[in-house]
Amino acid sequence: MLLARALRAAAALRPALRPPPRRLLLSSSSPRGGGRTALLRPRRGSAGGVSCGCGGLHTEGDKAFAQFLTDEIKEEKKIQKHKSLPKVSGGWELEVHGTEAKLVRKVAGERITVTFNINNSIPPSAEEEAQEEQKPDEQEPELTSTPNFVVEVIKDDTKQTLVLDCHYPEDEIGEEGEEESDIFTIREVSFQPTGESDWKDTNYTLNTDSLDWALYDHLMDFLADRGVDNTFADELIELSTALEHQEYIKFLEDLKSFVKCQ
Repeated sequence: MLLARALRAAAALRPALRPPPRRLLLSSSSPRGGGRTALLRPRRGSAGGVSCGCGGLHTEGDKAFAQFLTDEIKEEKKIQKHKSLPKVSGGWELEVHGTEAKLVRKVAGERITVTFNINNSIPPSAEEEAQEEQKPDEQEPELTSTPNFVVEVIKDDTKQTLVLDCHYPEDEIGEEGEEESDIFTIREVSFQPTGESDWKDTNYTLNTDSLDWALYDHLMDFLADRGVDNTFADELIELSTALEHQEYIKFLEDLKSFVKCQ
C-alpha cells in the first residue's frame, strides 16, 4: 500500500514532459555529481567476442567496461560519506528492504511509521543545474535524495489508520533565511483500514491544495507532536541520501559482476 501510494505521489510531482536525465557514471578523476561524463559507448565495428566457457559473450568492450566500473566503484567509496546508515534521533527504529525503508516509533498507545523509497528520489533539476552551472575546476555539488514519504498513525483502540502522504517541495530545499518554514509538506490525508495491504480508493482522500490553512497547520502540529518535524525531515534526507548512495555502489558492483560474468 505504502510503496504504491508513494510511487503515485512521485509520478504526480515529477513533470511528465520528458524523462529525467539518467545518472551518468563519472570518470575516475571526478567525484560523483552533476558534471558526470557520459556512459561508456560501445566500440563500432569491433571484433566478435569470445566465450570463457560460461556461455556468455565477452568482448574487448566488456573488458574496458569492467575496468571502468572498477575505477568508478573505488572513487564512489572514497567519497561515501556514511559507511553505515545514519540513525534518526527520537527513538525511531529502522527497517530496510532493498530500496524501501521504514522508520517505526511507538508513543503512548500509538504506532507511527514512516515509509519511503529511494528510487527516483534525486530531483532531475539537481543534476541539470549542476551540469549547467558548474565551472571548470569547481567541486561538483553533492546529490541529495529527497523522497516522498508516507506517515501512518495507528492507535491501539481503533481499526482505522490515519495516513499522510508527504513530500519535499523542490523549490524549498536548501533555502536559507526562513528558519521557521517547513521543509516538507502534506499532500494528501486519508483513513485506511488498519492491517490492510491495499490502498482503498473508495475511502475519502483529503487533498491539501485547497485546504484551510488553520486545519493544515493543525495537521502539521499533529505530526510534529509525534516526532515528524523539520529535524526529522532533515535527518530523513541524510538517511535517504546515504541509502541511495549505498544502493548505487551496490548496483555498480552488480553491474561489474554481470559484465565480467562472475
